[in-house]
Amino acid sequence: MNYIELQLRLSPDYTDILTAELAELGYESFVETDEGVNAYIIEPDFNENAIPELIAKYADQTAIAYEVNSLEKRNWNAEWERGYEPIEVADQVRVRASFHESDARFRYDIVINPKMSFGTGHHETTAMMMEQQLGFDFSGKSVLDVGSGTGILAILAAKMGAENVLAFDIEEWAVENARENAELNSCPQVTVFQGTIADVNPTSQYEIVLANINRNVLLAEIPTYTSLLTQNGQLVVSGFYEHDAADIEQKAAESGLALTNRLTTNQWTSLSFNKR
Repeated sequence: MNYIELQLRLSPDYTDILTAELAELGYESFVETDEGVNAYIIEPDFNENAIPELIAKYADQTAIAYEVNSLEKRNWNAEWERGYEPIEVADQVRVRASFHESDARFRYDIVINPKMSFGTGHHETTAMMMEQQLGFDFSGKSVLDVGSGTGILAILAAKMGAENVLAFDIEEWAVENARENAELNSCPQVTVFQGTIADVNPTSQYEIVLANINRNVLLAEIPTYTSLLTQNGQLVVSGFYEHDAADIEQKAAESGLALTNRLTTNQWTSLSFNKR
């Protein structure tokens, strides 16, 4: 059976939103690109009229361009396996798929089978989030992972000694994937649910909050993350470009957070804060 490839060129702030919308339309897998995202759906399920309707829905918010291609039938698992290489972070973390052998040189060995979810470590924001985590003491800590995707950040937190990790995502397939990956990595202290930050118990307290999302969500939710942090708790964020960092820092400062570290790779940025 042939597949349809939909290539979307859009602002990174809207990548997650459009991915969620396309998943509702039956698209099965997604690949982030430098220009946006490519989405894939089997040819019989493709509705050409649905794409202009979806783009029109966001026309007054952002510019979106698209292109549709028909792809010949192929072994997608074989294609994915051939192109998926292990990722190494700061000489301490190695992220691999289950078909790769482990490497004893690395302190943390993480197995991630991403399916449709983002967060394999290949994207700069995910790698920077993990590098930031390596500078923290997770031993016995309570951790919140916002928009968990594959669960990679939650799994690293667990492997670094976190006592309990609560992770969530709005997408059902991401939640299932994160649960599977937590089990693959023998991390029973990771709990994953489907929902948003509004579904987290407001009386809960976490010593570390991880949020790799996008600029708009972060600006809206940083005050909530701060309220969930213990005194001297730490917040780590990414998912935005370097030119957006000032806005993130300002919102964090207004919420009572102090900047403690900044990482930048290929114009993407990650910031960590301490609750004063």
